[in-house]
Amino acid sequence: MKHAVKQIPFDFDPRPALGGEDFLVAPSNADAVQWVERWPDWPGPVLAIVAPAGAGKTHLANVFQAQTGARLVSVEDLRSQRADGVLVGAPALVLEDVETFLDADLAEELLHLYNLAREEGVKMLMTAARPPSRWAITLKDLSSRLKTAPVAEISPPDDALITALIVKQFADRQLSVDPDVLTYMLARMARSFSAVRNLIQAIDEHALAQKRRITVPLVRDAMGVLENQHSDDMDT
Repeated sequence: MKHAVKQIPFDFDPRPALGGEDFLVAPSNADAVQWVERWPDWPGPVLAIVAPAGAGKTHLANVFQAQTGARLVSVEDLRSQRADGVLVGAPALVLEDVETFLDADLAEELLHLYNLAREEGVKMLMTAARPPSRWAITLKDLSSRLKTAPVAEISPPDDALITALIVKQFADRQLSVDPDVLTYMLARMARSFSAVRNLIQAIDEHALAQKRRITVPLVRDAMGVLENQHSDDMDT
C-alpha cells in the first residue's frame, strides 16, 4: 500500500542538521543551530535556547546530545547527585526547562554547577520558554551569571518548514502524499513539531487500519480521531 512520496517544491533548502534524523534547518531555527554547531567554542559555560512549546528546542537539545555525548540532567539528578556528581565524566550537559530547577529551590546548586562547569571547561545547554532575563532567580550571583549567557531563540515553524517536516515524515514512512493533502493539513493543523509527528502517526495508522491511500477524507478522519482523543484526555 505504501509508495514513494511525491516531490513538493519549497521556498528554502532544508538540510539535515548535526546528524539529526529529521531536524531541518530553516530561518526560524538557524541561529540556534549555528550556536549549537559552534560547541565547544561558546564564550561562556552556558547557551540558552529559548522557544515556545512545540517549536523544536527539545528536538535540538536531543541533536546536541547525539553530537556531543552530553548528559541530560533532570531536577532529581541535580537534587540527588549534586553538582559534583552530575558533572563527573560529562563532556557537556543539557538542562531542559531550567525554570523548573529554580522552582525546585535548586538555585544554589545551579550556581555551584555553573562555577564547576566554568572551571572544568564543560558547556551546558539550557532550554526554556523565556530568556534568562525573565527567569525568577532570587540568588544574585546566579542571576548575574545566567543573564550574560548567549541566548538563541527559535521561532514557531513557518508554513515552509512545517511543509518540509510533513513531507519528510511521510517519506520516512514511505507514504504517498498529494499537494491537495498538504494544503488541507496546513490550513487546519497546529504549527508545531509535535503536532506534525502526532498527525502523521495518526494518518499512517488510519491508512493501515482501513487499507486506504492518503487522501483528504482520510486525513480529515484522522484529525477527527486526534481531536476526540484530546477531548477525552482533557476530561480525565
